[in-house]
Amino acid sequence: MIFFSDVSIDEMLWTRQQAGWQKASIYLMGELRHMVAKGHYSSTPTHRISPAEAREKLASIGSEDTTAVDHLVIGAGAVGLAVGRQLSQRTGTSTLVVEKNERLGMETSSRNSEVIHAGIYYPPDSLRTRLCIEGKNALYEYCTRHNVPHKKVGKWVVAQNDAQAEYLHALEAHCRNIGVLAEIISGSQARRIEPQVHAEKEVLVSPTSGIVDSHSFMAALHGDIVDNGGDLATSSCVVAISADGVGDGTGSGKNRRSAGGYRVLIATNDPDTPFMALSAGVVVNAAGLWADRIAGLLVPDMAHPWHMRYRLHFAKGRYYMYTPHESSIRVGRLVYPVPDKEITSLGTHLTIDLGGSMRFGPDLEWVSSNTDYSTSNDPALLETTACSIAQYLPGIGMADLSAAYAGIRPKLQSPGGAFRDFVVQEESADGFPGFVNLVGIESPGLTAALAIGRMVDQLV
Repeated sequence: MIFFSDVSIDEMLWTRQQAGWQKASIYLMGELRHMVAKGHYSSTPTHRISPAEAREKLASIGSEDTTAVDHLVIGAGAVGLAVGRQLSQRTGTSTLVVEKNERLGMETSSRNSEVIHAGIYYPPDSLRTRLCIEGKNALYEYCTRHNVPHKKVGKWVVAQNDAQAEYLHALEAHCRNIGVLAEIISGSQARRIEPQVHAEKEVLVSPTSGIVDSHSFMAALHGDIVDNGGDLATSSCVVAISADGVGDGTGSGKNRRSAGGYRVLIATNDPDTPFMALSAGVVVNAAGLWADRIAGLLVPDMAHPWHMRYRLHFAKGRYYMYTPHESSIRVGRLVYPVPDKEITSLGTHLTIDLGGSMRFGPDLEWVSSNTDYSTSNDPALLETTACSIAQYLPGIGMADLSAAYAGIRPKLQSPGGAFRDFVVQEESADGFPGFVNLVGIESPGLTAALAIGRMVDQLV
């Protein structure tokens, strides 16, 4: 086995002991053992290599210098870890999850609202709806079983005018259609329950919505992977993928075994072993903000349809902490405005953490960079945000807000474009059996993670 911890080994064991788990056995082999022993596991790889150079280097590495695994998962956010957990349960197989960052879940999975979504917004026949509902139920069960902090606090969607009230009634009918609990209450009923929340017309109540500690959830998934005999390699950046060995084996579905499989070049942060070659019969692209680029490594020809089909757009969202200055507000549930028509964003909403503290966000800004996590306490930005929040929480003022963090959503939907569903696609139809693309996995990806893992398991 290969294990490459995302944190120091002592930290990992402490985290698992805190969660009530037994101390794990950790197996270190080959070059990865050498790198851990030398301490080269704490930073993102800095090696610079062009795609053409990476393909050439991968082609030059012989099979005797290539480490073979059955399942390779690219990306250790919540979805990648859930996929790794599912695949690592297969008896007699090996699973490796690789992550370019120094720790797991450093991007979209840890820069969000940490909401367990009910699955109420999206088309009834969409993957987002099906996987969110299935994932929500699985997540509540998983969190209870693994002592992951969470709470079913419920959510309100508030209507301030007749058009928004009409939307709520359509949404309530949609909820009945897809089997999700929801009810409409009047603005006066809402005021009796939450006196500081303003709903001019009506409120849709979603009682199965909740909150979760996403970091504890990902730590638990990581623990499961290790317990199942799988491994995680951080500071390990995929820079080339070749399908040269695919199609030489026999079998189909879960029994598919290719003679050579996919060959993958990994850039590490070890100066003595800056690159490693892996081979895998199954490769899952769960790279989140980088999923389109990982897919592009397999099909470098820019004329290939994947480059348009899987092109991502980046929606940055800032979050703000509530720091009382002009007001003293206490709310016990999630509060959302009515979303825009294309569900581009669910709006700047109120969320609470497990300690009861409030925060607001995200706003929406289309950006060209998928690494721009900058925040600002610019007065104009704070005023705009406060005005949006004041529609449903009129006691708020800009002095009550302070910039907290920002996240970026990997959207297939372009600015102003129509709804785009999750892509969970095994690519045999395009000539790549055993290669699975997970693209555009934004909200409600955290909620849907366990369901996505199960779906991938069924596809391969």
